[in-house]
Amino acid sequence: MQLTEVSAKTGYVWYRQGIWLFRRNPLGFLTIFFTYLLAMWAVSMIPFVGAVLPLVLIPGVAAGFMAACRDTVAGKMVFPTVLADGFRSYGSTAALRLLELGGLYVAAVALVFAGSALADGGALFKLMMGTDAVAPETLAATPLLKAGFVAFVCYLPVAMLFWFAPVLTAWHDVPPFKAMFFSLVTCWRNRGAFIVYGVLWLATAIVVSMGLSLLMDAIGARNYAFTVLFPASITLTTMLYCSFYATYRGCYGVQEPGPANAPGAPGA
Repeated sequence: MQLTEVSAKTGYVWYRQGIWLFRRNPLGFLTIFFTYLLAMWAVSMIPFVGAVLPLVLIPGVAAGFMAACRDTVAGKMVFPTVLADGFRSYGSTAALRLLELGGLYVAAVALVFAGSALADGGALFKLMMGTDAVAPETLAATPLLKAGFVAFVCYLPVAMLFWFAPVLTAWHDVPPFKAMFFSLVTCWRNRGAFIVYGVLWLATAIVVSMGLSLLMDAIGARNYAFTVLFPASITLTTMLYCSFYATYRGCYGVQEPGPANAPGAPGA
């Protein structure tokens, strides 16, 4: 493993590679993603710990999804059970470290919501946790919008800390705090590429959602817009998750054997 500094335009390569990887096995990746959603919902139903346990499991599940991407690039079959790969394939030490990362992630998210609470008195936190019904007029209120912006700004360093931490911990035997530090440094040194990458995915989400909404309006089927927007959003989110693996390969110079026509491959 060696940190590689890349140019800003590499963000476009990561974007393309995520879509390419999804197209290699769309049914498999969608099945894995739906399994993840179902599993997190089931875990959230557990009394007392259900509110935080899904967050604790996120680093381990992230390592599992990265394993699914790695195996797909290698031409292997992937199954939903790969989501548990981080907890079962690298020894008990790696599994415990992933759970430790999960605990640190919970603490970091709590700090993010604490920051947003300074702007809205905790309304955003209650909305995200589903513990309080929020009227539409409240959603449009300035304090809540301000809290959302504050939460976004506060979450950026959290995202940088945990972007590569799970895979560094599981695959490279790096302790949690050191993995978070390496992840932060990697994201910062390649911030240009990540900005391009993030803008491209945001623009894609906006264009797809607006395009589908306008299409449903044009054909007089606005009431059925959700039935189209929901699967589209799931598909885009799964593609985004696939592109996480592209950022790992790009930032750490990982070059597993793969198809020559992959985006960004020599001659592609």
